[in-house]
Amino acid sequence: MNPHEIERLARRLLAGELSVDEFTGRVSAPEIADVGEAQLDLDRARRCGFPEVVFAEGKSVAAMEKIFDALLKNGMDVLATRMTAQQAAELGPRFPAGTYNPVGRTFRIPLGPKAAGEQRRAGHQPKVGPEGWSVGRADPTVSGRVTVVTAGTSDLPVAEEARETALWTGAQVSLIQDVGVAGPHRLTANLGQLQTADAVVVVAGMEGALPSVVGGHVACPVIAVPTSIGYGASFGGLAALLGMLNSCAANVTVVNIDGGFKGGYIAGLIARNAARRK
Repeated sequence: MNPHEIERLARRLLAGELSVDEFTGRVSAPEIADVGEAQLDLDRARRCGFPEVVFAEGKSVAAMEKIFDALLKNGMDVLATRMTAQQAAELGPRFPAGTYNPVGRTFRIPLGPKAAGEQRRAGHQPKVGPEGWSVGRADPTVSGRVTVVTAGTSDLPVAEEARETALWTGAQVSLIQDVGVAGPHRLTANLGQLQTADAVVVVAGMEGALPSVVGGHVACPVIAVPTSIGYGASFGGLAALLGMLNSCAANVTVVNIDGGFKGGYIAGLIARNAARRK
């Protein structure tokens, strides 16, 4: 249960509208929304920092409509990954505040004051806090910096998934493209931007060398995302994954092959916690 909801219940308790047993029962009750096809974890933002994310692959549009609606009604910003253009075309009119990224295959509904108004006009009832922001979102005034880097242009779909995910977490996100190790001068030209980030996501295929190079230039965590881009002996990203796992740069950690979502999510967590300490 989010702090706004607990405060509302506490006020009702103090006003005599709820008994102590009713108050403790509601506060301790599991936060789950049963939408038929899914059991949504509505308490995840409180426990883990951000709301539940929707994996769109294999889901019907009807199921996602129910899931999105339940998330919005409970004050959660929506992020769906691996969404097809056809799914997005059908969902777009129902969720006018949403934006589809065809490269990263993400659909995102940021529940701020403007977006909440758009969703109400579309027939939804999103729950927002006192300032109009989603009650399931971290403080929108606290945001760290994430930089997403690609080794080559073929890595862009995975990088865009990472970028959209980091934006959904509330981070300030910048993208540096096509700075692979075959042209090291391209990376050094962007060192100033890299060195101001709280977390860097490096997306690379082939032999996966770029994260180690970036790691040697920055004093923040580097999340390496191997991609399945490459020729025969790259083995669908396995070569890049193994290279990144064996990085000699101590600040490099690695997520799954083509795991842009995981890279962006971890970077968003790091950036938010870093911003809180500033």
